[in-house]
Amino acid sequence: MRRLLISVLVAVAAALGAFVVAMRRKSPAVQDRVRQFSKHVMTPAVLPTAGTAGRGNGVVHHRGRTSGREYATPVTPVPISGGFLIALPYTSRVDWARNILAAGEATIVHDGASHRVVDPAVMPYGDVADLLPPSARIGAKVFSMEEFLRVRTAG
Repeated sequence: MRRLLISVLVAVAAALGAFVVAMRRKSPAVQDRVRQFSKHVMTPAVLPTAGTAGRGNGVVHHRGRTSGREYATPVTPVPISGGFLIALPYTSRVDWARNILAAGEATIVHDGASHRVVDPAVMPYGDVADLLPPSARIGAKVFSMEEFLRVRTAG
């Protein structure tokens, strides 16, 4: 029984290690699978409570740049002076980030409050690292996140 448990733990550790390496190297196949899992499993599970008071995550409401359709995407906004930073683990090529960049605005619901945000800009990690809490810096380093979306609160 002990040998089986050790074998399972080693297999899980190896799989986790391979996942982290693949994400750090920006493997398109792995990132596509993670995005699909996120879209079809995590988003429906997280969206109902995202942005409510006391939760670390939030929701960004944005409009499709070609369809004009309204979308709600769960994110983890980091409040900074005058706005928010949002990690872009799959780079700025994700649809929600491209939609916000094209529109120049969005609405973020965070900690129970709605914030209209404007002036989106993709920022390199080195430019925003000092603004991030330690947990976000660790996550950015582990997964080799190179880009963040910076938005400013309107008015």
